[in-house]
Amino acid sequence: MKSMQRRRAGAAVAAGAGLALLLTACGGDATTGADDATSDADCAAFADYGDLSGTTVTVYAGIVAPEDEPYIESYKPFEDCTGATIDYSADKSFETQILVQAQAGNAPDLAIVPQPGLLKQLVDTGKAVAAPDAVAANVDEFWGEDWKAYGTVDGTFYAAPSGASVKSLVWYNPQRFKEAGYKVPTTLDELTTLTEDIAATGDVPWCAGIASGEATGWPITDWIEDFVLRVGGPDVYDQWVSHDIAFNSAVPTEAFDAAGAILKNDKYTNAGFGGVSSIATTTFQDAGLGIPADNCWMMRMASFYSSNYPTDGTVTVAEDGNAYAFYLPGEKADDHPVLGGGEFYLAFADRPEVQAFQTFLSTDTWANLKASASSEITKGGWITANKGLDIANLVNPIDQLSAGILQDPNTVFRFDGSDMMPAAVGSDSFWSEATNWITGQSTKDTVDKIEASWPKS
Repeated sequence: MKSMQRRRAGAAVAAGAGLALLLTACGGDATTGADDATSDADCAAFADYGDLSGTTVTVYAGIVAPEDEPYIESYKPFEDCTGATIDYSADKSFETQILVQAQAGNAPDLAIVPQPGLLKQLVDTGKAVAAPDAVAANVDEFWGEDWKAYGTVDGTFYAAPSGASVKSLVWYNPQRFKEAGYKVPTTLDELTTLTEDIAATGDVPWCAGIASGEATGWPITDWIEDFVLRVGGPDVYDQWVSHDIAFNSAVPTEAFDAAGAILKNDKYTNAGFGGVSSIATTTFQDAGLGIPADNCWMMRMASFYSSNYPTDGTVTVAEDGNAYAFYLPGEKADDHPVLGGGEFYLAFADRPEVQAFQTFLSTDTWANLKASASSEITKGGWITANKGLDIANLVNPIDQLSAGILQDPNTVFRFDGSDMMPAAVGSDSFWSEATNWITGQSTKDTVDKIEASWPKS
């Protein structure tokens, strides 16, 4: 039986192998010497982890069914080749519960943490442990300084990145663009020209929606963050997020005005819904539905938006379909600031089996196993910034586009700013005052009120 398990692991480890190969490799006679030799070779990538039979590693996350299934599947080769058991559990209250567990001293061995801010809070409990050197070396090889910094607290590296998302996207209809003779812009000036050209025909080029229940306003924060990155650059963005410069200083103010040049202009926005005044009452889910229906030309929204399109065959999300996305360009064609999000594996134990599994999760081997499992089980919806990811393992066109953006050597990645700001700002005043701004409040009043809300200590 052990040799059957090892053959399954080896098929997945092969470069570019899909989940189907992983499962197919389970077949065959496990009793022959040839099979035993093959299984040893198949598990060669796991040899350095040693024999971990009889050990268990607990993993806790907020990623619930069905999105948890690819994670569980991707762990199986490690289990099969090392003998360890990976015990995965998740619930939607993870962000609250993990802090309670850490403070009480009963945290899991590993947690999948979705935000650098929460990561720091968990480290501040004193219960998290620094990542082993092997994990740090893998992050240096497969990610880079920007990603490693998000897993670092007070100069100590704690957590390797896992999944990622790309927010710097503009959704459009490739078929309609082709018919009209429009080209995907490669600079912000070209995007402005495209907007003006569409408006000159009498069409309203952009659609937008920020309604999201108690979270109404968050889509504007993404707009502003993207423009702070483009107007001020990554260093100023970092200073703004950490409040080393004031929220109402020059660059954030300019970013609001740059976003407002589109969002607060009735000639440019809100196609299909009734103008700027409708943005606050249009849900972000509804905002882009007019793109394949030819009611709207463009919408800025993250990669996850593709899940909002119907699956009845009326919408084809593809480079030549009636819905797709392009990278929101920088000021120059070779400028590549990217706003996004991601998750990190943080450990609360340093037993050998925990460090071994933590190391495995920081490899390109695991990245490709996870991508293949997601493609097979959930038809996509997961990417990583791991440079060793084979994009051929992704079946979803938006996943492929997003992974390509993350792997571009010119890309400078920055994490969603509101997720890293104090809650009183990032998930409170930034949302509410941005909503007031879209409904008529001036930029100055908006940035001044958000600055005033920043905690004093």
